[in-house]
Formats: sequence, structure tokens, C-alpha cells
Amino acid sequence: MSSLSRNLCNTASRTLRQRGFLRPSSKAVRSIAATTSHTTFVARPLTASFFTMPTLRDKATAVPAPAREFDSEIVDVAKYIHEYTIDSELAYDTARWVFLDTLGCGLKALEFPQCTNLLGPVVEGTTVPNGTKIPGTSYQLDPVLGAFNIGAMIRWLDFNDCWLAAEWGHPSDNLGAILAVADWISRTNRAGGKLGDGKILKVRDVLEAMIKAHEIQGCIALENSFNKVGLDHVVLVKVASTAVVAKLLGLNEAQTRDAISQAWCDGQSMRTYRHSPNTMSRKSWAAGDACQTAVNLCLKVLRGEGGMPTVLSAPTWGFYDVNFGGKPFKFQRPYGSYVMENVLFKVSYPAEFHSQTAIEAAQRINAKLKKIGKSAEDIDTVINRTHEACIRIIDKQFKSMDNFADRDHCVQYMVSTMLVFNRLEATDYVDGSEAATSPLVESLRQRIKCVEDPQFTTDYHDPSKRTISNALTVTLKDGTVLEEEVVEAPLGHRLRREEAKPDILAKYKRHIGPHFPEARVKELVELGANPQQIDNMDIDKYVDLYVKN
Repeated sequence: MSSLSRNLCNTASRTLRQRGFLRPSSKAVRSIAATTSHTTFVARPLTASFFTMPTLRDKATAVPAPAREFDSEIVDVAKYIHEYTIDSELAYDTARWVFLDTLGCGLKALEFPQCTNLLGPVVEGTTVPNGTKIPGTSYQLDPVLGAFNIGAMIRWLDFNDCWLAAEWGHPSDNLGAILAVADWISRTNRAGGKLGDGKILKVRDVLEAMIKAHEIQGCIALENSFNKVGLDHVVLVKVASTAVVAKLLGLNEAQTRDAISQAWCDGQSMRTYRHSPNTMSRKSWAAGDACQTAVNLCLKVLRGEGGMPTVLSAPTWGFYDVNFGGKPFKFQRPYGSYVMENVLFKVSYPAEFHSQTAIEAAQRINAKLKKIGKSAEDIDTVINRTHEACIRIIDKQFKSMDNFADRDHCVQYMVSTMLVFNRLEATDYVDGSEAATSPLVESLRQRIKCVEDPQFTTDYHDPSKRTISNALTVTLKDGTVLEEEVVEAPLGHRLRREEAKPDILAKYKRHIGPHFPEARVKELVELGANPQQIDNMDIDKYVDLYVKN
């Protein structure tokens, strides 16, 4: 080896050795004293730092920041959970309607085998003493699995309440965790246990937890879009459920901060199961997964697990840098009861909420067509003037409809089904159904085009309006253009809440009807319409009314 080559080799070896990527072999160590020209090195086992991008590696090796207090975003939630008193009767009244509606949606889901196949204990036949009872079934499970079961039932048909903002979602998804834990606590304490503060919880306690879970999920969603960074909105279900379950279990404010930090650190679900080419049924049990994770994390903290004070803000490794493009959350308002008071009910159609007003407009158009002796077969094209979120989430004009999940998240399919059959029901999304196999539905679906109206988008984000506008213009094959049909606020919106209440109750009765004898259905409906009576019921006794033997 030439002198130059030897010097270059030795220089490179020293550099690698100093950086920790090479270590001298035992033979090399013995021979170094005799000569440097034959020194050999063996590779050290590769470590994670070897593969880390330079920018991350440079940050990772920086001097750690000194210990600090919890991120203020976590502190605010924990303080709200433990110190804020809900004094809004409007919020409690709305929560009561949400409670009934959500339970009804869960029972309706039991009519679909794809949902029921996921329910029950991990080991068949397992029954947990004093465990969570699953409405509409005979299952009695641990609270973690109970939260998954109830959460999956609630969300399966996309028919429970909705919140639309920078991030959308369904705050009543949190009832999966809340009801599972409240029921388990009450049954355990009734048997002599001391969970939480040892009390047997009332329905009113569950309503309070729902109001706070709605508020946490909804207020964070107002200004922060998780979908734009590829994360699913169920991250907010997990965080909100963790916060309220911590209080139910008797964790103090410091422990609640610990639990919330665990929820932010936990692996976050990607939205890929909601979008082509991976649309699938996981979107229907994702909220159940978030609920069971929340309960599991709270139980770990109850057993002494700690938290991570700067899980959001820590450079490089915190949630903001890893998952949110380095940007901290923004907030529009403090926590109170705003979200429950303004939440949206899905009253008329089991459909993704951004399509609700479009479907209602299509139903009105059917009436116009009937008056002039026309039908969907006479339609040439449809223009849907809409808001940006509708286009981003459910505009799938030419995408093939491969499964249930594709159909219930395609505004063209839903509008087309309404125009062709003058209905939209959960069964219309099923493979092989009349709608799914209709050539006219498919042909018309591909002739419905979405166009954004910037004013509709602005109104969608306006805190004083929060409308979800769609407007349909139909052109017939003979050249006739029907007057545009505009629907800004769907039935169930705050602006149409009183109008919706009879329909919400009818929807609830319709959903529980197939599962119970007529006398039990009558009892549940009358109980739901009597605020004082239902509020004061023990939650485990109330859940017993939904149990099947």
C-alpha cells in the first residue's frame, strides 16, 4: 500500500472510530503498537442513529432541555375536567338527546353481521363479574373491551352526531368509553368496590362526561386540521375520552395530566382507511379502538404509570414535530359547553355529514320531477355547488364503488341513490343491494359534478353559522334546467333543533324497535322523554334495560 493510500485509510478509520461507527478488533488492538499499516476494524452493530436523517440526528444529540411543567394544552384540559362546572341546561338537554340517539345508532348496527362479528369477548364465553354490559347483547366484558364494543356499535353506520370545523368528527363516539367505564364502576361499587369515589353513577353523571368530552374534542377541532397531515380524527376521541374517564375513575388533576399525555404519545391512526385505494370497514371501528385505548391508558395511570410533561412541544420527538408539521395547536375559545350546545344531529340519512344537505336537496328535487312527470331517468347532469370539505372528503365522481365504505363516503352515490329511489338507508350501501347494483345509480353518479362555492366554505367555518351548504342544479335530457335547490343547514343543526326533536325520538324508536318487546320499547321511549326521571336513574340499572339474555 502506498504511503498516501495508507494515510487516507488511517484518517478515514480514525474519523469513523471517533464517531462510533467502528471499533477495533481484538487482533487489531494487539497489532496497533507494532504497525498502523495493517490495522483492521470490525463494524459495530448498527444503531438507530446510523439511519437517522442528519437534521434529526443533529437535534437528537443536542443538550436536553431542563425539566419543565406540563404543556399548557394538557394543563387546560385537566383543569377543565376537574374544576369547571357545567351549568348550561341547554347543554344537558342536548346531551340527553345525543345519549338516546347514540344508543339507538349502536342498536341499529347490530343488524349488520360485519359489525357483530367484531363484538364480544376475546375468548368466547368469557363473562366478567360486575363488568360492562353491552346494549342489545348478552355480553358482559371488562371495561377496555367494553369500550371497544360500544364504540364500534355507535360509529358503525355513520349515523350518530357530528361536529364540523377545521377537523370534523363525531363527539358522541366518546360514549363508548364513558358508558363502558360508568357502567363497570357502578356495578363494581354496588358489589362493595371502591372505584372512583365509590359512588354509583347516575345518567346525569354520564351526560356531564359527554358534555365535557364533546367540548374537548370539538374545541381542539375548531382550528386544528389533523386530516391535512394524514391523521384520523379519532385521535381527538382518544384524548377526550382519556380526560373524562380519568375523572370518572377518581384520578386527581395531576394524574389526569399524566393520562392525557399518554394519549397524545400513543400511536395515532392514519386516515388511509377512509380514502381510495384503501377505503375499508376499519373506519367504522376506529372510534371503538380509540375508546378502548383511552380506557386502557387511564387504568395504567391508575396503577401508577406517569406522564410526559412536554409530549406535545418537545423538539424533534414531541407530537408537534413528529405529527403536526412543527406547528402548535391554535384555539378559538376556552372550554365550556359550546360544542354540545351546537352539535349536529344526523336525523334524516345514515350518511357522511357533509352530504346531508345535498341529499335533502335531492329529495326536494324528486318532488319537482314528479310534478312535471319526470324521474331520475330524465336527468342529464347535476351540478352540486358545495363547500371545500365536501370536495376533499366525499367527492368521488369517477372512483369505483368497491364496498360499503366507498358508497357511504361518496356524495355522488348518495345523491344518485336518493334521486333514483327517493330514499337513502343503511342497506343501500351493502354489496349486492338494489342501489349498489343499479345501472342507473352508477350512470347518474358519474354525471354529478361538485364545484366549490367559497362563500359556502366561509360559512362552514363561521362560528356564528356553522352551516354545511349544498345546492343542486339539475339539467334534464330535453335541455330543461330546474331551479337550483339550496339547503344550508340540515335537519338537526342548531338552527333547526326544535324542528328535529320529534324526528330524533322517532329515529331512536325505529332503531330500538327490532331488538325489544313492544312494552320495553314503550318504556325506553317514555323514559327518554322524561328528563328528571332518566337523569336520576343509576346508570347500571338504565343499561340493564338494553340487555338481552
